[in-house]
Amino acid sequence: MWNWLRLIKDSVSEKAIGLMRMQFWKKTVEEIYHDNPPHQPVAIELWKAVKRHNLTKRWLMKIIDEREKNLDDKAYRNIQELENYAENTQSSLLYLTLEILGIKDLHADHAASHIGKAQGIVTCLRATPYHGSRRKVFLPMDICMQHGVSQEDFLRRNQNKNVRDVIYDIASQAHLHLKHARSFHKSVPVKAFPAFLQTVSLEDYLKKIQQVDFDIFHPSLQQKNTLLPLSLYIQSWRKSY
Repeated sequence: MWNWLRLIKDSVSEKAIGLMRMQFWKKTVEEIYHDNPPHQPVAIELWKAVKRHNLTKRWLMKIIDEREKNLDDKAYRNIQELENYAENTQSSLLYLTLEILGIKDLHADHAASHIGKAQGIVTCLRATPYHGSRRKVFLPMDICMQHGVSQEDFLRRNQNKNVRDVIYDIASQAHLHLKHARSFHKSVPVKAFPAFLQTVSLEDYLKKIQQVDFDIFHPSLQQKNTLLPLSLYIQSWRKSY
């Protein structure tokens, strides 16, 4: 369902069509929790998962509601708005993953909250060149204004110090959330660690962007890290995140 919701924004040309699709998923979730899923492959599989793992309806609805609000195609007013979006989408997805793993733990939830926020921030950074190619900028406006940077600077792919300072501030916030998430490491059940392995790819991107002095348009940031699967395996073997 997450992939379907994620693609709606890019696959529709009119907001009204996107809203209709979001309404479909809202109705679908309601029907799933009344044991009457529509005859649609994704809906049926989601119904099975809900029954099998007793998934919380609230997390599914938060994801849909937030994706619906995001159809407006507006830049985030501030970093808190971006974090709220990440909490209601990425973190909600992690809460559902923890439920699938049979984990109910406050420390795991706290870690999931911070990892989800880091994921949302990194995703926003990583997608900046793509969005710029479509004449769109979603980076937090408060940080851009603080450094005297306009949306046009990103559309023109400027690489001056002020633009890099914007990226540094945003990336630092993601790094801070990763640090907070890992501060719960000793208190989080080991069984929860597989849900948090995305920290490997998040840290990889944050290190790479630091190496290119926060040049968000540097070609190396668009290249795949062929060693990432090995890093994931090592992190899993070490039972850490």
